[in-house]
Amino acid sequence: MEVYDIAIVPLIVGLVELVKKLGLPSKFCPVVSVILGVIIGLVYISPNDIAQGVLVGVSLGLSAVGLYSGAKNTKEAFD
Repeated sequence: MEVYDIAIVPLIVGLVELVKKLGLPSKFCPVVSVILGVIIGLVYISPNDIAQGVLVGVSLGLSAVGLYSGAKNTKEAFD
């Protein structure tokens, strides 16, 4: 994984928001985020090493959940 691959985290946040707009209940968003992270980890980051792809994918998905949660909490604090 290269340093610029960290840009995948906001991409996952955007994809989860898109799925949420299509009707996914909010309580399933963290699960979808981790699933997307694992898929991206397996297909893009580490297609030849399943264990590494899953580990990196889970990290990306959980980072996306944290980024979304932090931004949401910050916005609510200013409102």
